[in-house]
Amino acid sequence: MDKYICIHGHFYQPPRENPWLEEIEFQDSAYPYHDWNERITAECYAPNAASRILDAEGRIIDIVNIYSKISFDFGPTLLSWMERHKPDVYESILEADRLSMKRFSGHGSALAHGYNHIILPLANRRDKYTQIIWGIKDFQKRFGRYPEGMWLPEAAVDKETLEVLVSLGIKFTVLAPRQAQRMRKSGEAGNWQDVKDERIDPTMPYQCVLPSGRSITLFFYDGPISRDVSFGGLLNNGEGFAKKMLSAFNSQRNRPQIVHTATDGETFGHHHRFGDMALSYALHYIESNKLATITNYGEYLEKHPPTHVADVFENSSWSCVHGVERWRSNCGCNSGGRPEWNQEWRKPLRDSLDWLRDKLIPIYDEGASKYFHNPWDVRNDYIEVVLNRSRDNIGRFLARHAVRELSGEEKMTALKLLEIQRNVMLMYTSCGWFFDEVSGIETVQTLQYASKAIQYVEELGGPSLEGEFLKYLKKAPSNVYENAVKPYEMFVKNAKSDLLRVGSHYSISSVFEEYPEDIKIFCYTAKSGLYDRREAGKLRLATGKANISSDITWDEKAITFAVLHLGDHNINAGVKDFLGDEAFATMQKEMATAFERGDIPEVIRLMDKHFDGNIYSLWHLFRDEQKKVLDVILEATYESIEASYREIYENNSAIMNFYQNLQHRIPRPFFSAAEYIINTDMKRFFEEEDLDIEKMKKLMGETKRWSINLDTTTIGFVASTWINSVMEKLAENRQDVKLFEKIDVILETLKPLSLPLNLWKAQNIYFSLGKDYLGGIKEKAGKGDGHSQKWVEAFNRLGQYLHVRI
Repeated sequence: MDKYICIHGHFYQPPRENPWLEEIEFQDSAYPYHDWNERITAECYAPNAASRILDAEGRIIDIVNIYSKISFDFGPTLLSWMERHKPDVYESILEADRLSMKRFSGHGSALAHGYNHIILPLANRRDKYTQIIWGIKDFQKRFGRYPEGMWLPEAAVDKETLEVLVSLGIKFTVLAPRQAQRMRKSGEAGNWQDVKDERIDPTMPYQCVLPSGRSITLFFYDGPISRDVSFGGLLNNGEGFAKKMLSAFNSQRNRPQIVHTATDGETFGHHHRFGDMALSYALHYIESNKLATITNYGEYLEKHPPTHVADVFENSSWSCVHGVERWRSNCGCNSGGRPEWNQEWRKPLRDSLDWLRDKLIPIYDEGASKYFHNPWDVRNDYIEVVLNRSRDNIGRFLARHAVRELSGEEKMTALKLLEIQRNVMLMYTSCGWFFDEVSGIETVQTLQYASKAIQYVEELGGPSLEGEFLKYLKKAPSNVYENAVKPYEMFVKNAKSDLLRVGSHYSISSVFEEYPEDIKIFCYTAKSGLYDRREAGKLRLATGKANISSDITWDEKAITFAVLHLGDHNINAGVKDFLGDEAFATMQKEMATAFERGDIPEVIRLMDKHFDGNIYSLWHLFRDEQKKVLDVILEATYESIEASYREIYENNSAIMNFYQNLQHRIPRPFFSAAEYIINTDMKRFFEEEDLDIEKMKKLMGETKRWSINLDTTTIGFVASTWINSVMEKLAENRQDVKLFEKIDVILETLKPLSLPLNLWKAQNIYFSLGKDYLGGIKEKAGKGDGHSQKWVEAFNRLGQYLHVRI
């Protein structure tokens, strides 16, 4: 009996980008990271690209790219974010697929993925094709090959979806065992065996014959083991994980067997801390002891084609026992966090979006037919633009598909029509229905995409659809508000943007930082002209004109602006369409004159006069810039607070000692001052390249003396950043023994604080130095080279602190 093992990780995050900015805004809940994508990358996606194998003493003895040893899929929208923001992790994932092709007989481990995770059985046939085509083309662009298999979002399946997969050249997909309805041996037509309730044998692939006569291969993963990986604590021990998989082989079956699991990839590190290490050790244990062959689906399918046929339950999925009802009804599936809530909102939400989709079909069809030979073929190809927004690429795309050469205005219109359809795709992202409440961030995200599509229609002079859309949304009850209209008004309308709002963002933020003539603002470009800024104490006045253009649709607008900052958060900005040089010159001169003579009421009156009530404030800045501007505004206040606390602490440390010696509780004001200053000084300590260790020891002594509650999350974060940055310098200056010593000293000093240090990058660099450089240095040291001897000693000492053994 040939034994094979395959572990599949489904790596996915819902799109979190603000639809009007095409970037994720600051998320407080992800602290100390900027947003949840960044945090989950640090906890899961990056560690799996360099996963640790430990010895019996808990020291790292090997680092492996775990993606190259498993089967995996990544959501295309997640990879798009990662390509922009975490390119090193992104490249590791692509490299893993290349490595897996060498390892698994030319079969890459990466599977394609439906583009933005919509529930395909609930989509119309045209949308199924677009989702799958976009997923395939995205995969080809990234991995440089055509995918053999595709992961279906939520493993949701129906025959039509499988027909589309086969028609586009996909060979296989992976499903849950409960999705299997019946099976039979190949060639034994009519001799079906009922296998519902997970009675399918998951240790072999199956052929699924479709109504068209074509067929696709299905792998049904091992349900019990997969559940134990996700929820049963199986990742607490890598050897136990390995033995559990090995126990699933049946010695009574005299044929090749594949034991395979499928779980959310985030299980390996995010949901279960260090889950990646349990996974890497499990595979190491199996391979090193030659207990089974590690494989992926493509390799196994080539070596062992299906000998049996299986049929599936249509409209079934891996995450809803009721089929696909979780995405269209109050089926009872939810997170379990609020059992008193219901999900009656799910059907009205889907009805609302289906109504909008159907309204937008003729608008797109009729509008795009003026510019393209086949609007729906163009939509399928539009992923080529989504993947490359350069003006040259967009120009080539339009030229290739257009019925004739388009004017500038026509190009903008054509792009907006295509963006309507892209947002229609995005508004069906499955996470909008998955959770418990219609006002949750995932559902709000889907409504923002819907709002963006509606806005494009209005900008093109089409019908106003929002009113009717809200009538449908009103039917969706909320557990928090009366219905879905309230969260739409609170969280969708407030997020809406247009070129004037981008202009207000540019004009207000220009008061607080110097901008070049051309500046990128998310997916927009601002070009300034005749900018004038004046200051009088805390007062500031900025006037100017600018051209704001969208990198997505090529829409553009010339604006005039004036910004008055009265100090603190009191900011007024007038922004409107540019009305000509003469009107602009008059506005700029009148406001500058009034400001120079200190007549602020007149400046405000002139702003009302020249901008017709188009007044913006700090509220209209986008979230990241709001935080940045508030930090600038409050900088002096923070300094004043710190000075006051420092004075209280330093002037009263003697009396604090006296209280402590008397075993009395230190007065709260004194303790608060000490806590603030010690935490502040510890965070600031790591801003210097050369650290004053005696100062840190003094701070640690004060922490212990007063029993200070340290902000270990932030201090650990900044300390990790410093250590990792010094290790990066060491990688560039490998002979510098002093850098080794610098890291040694700080790690030894910080040990008593038990900070949550993330030394993943430092350990990776150390391991690479050991593999690539240590041997040569040891050879020189053995020949008596003094510097090399010191280097080896310092290297070994640092390895003890980093828990790495080479």
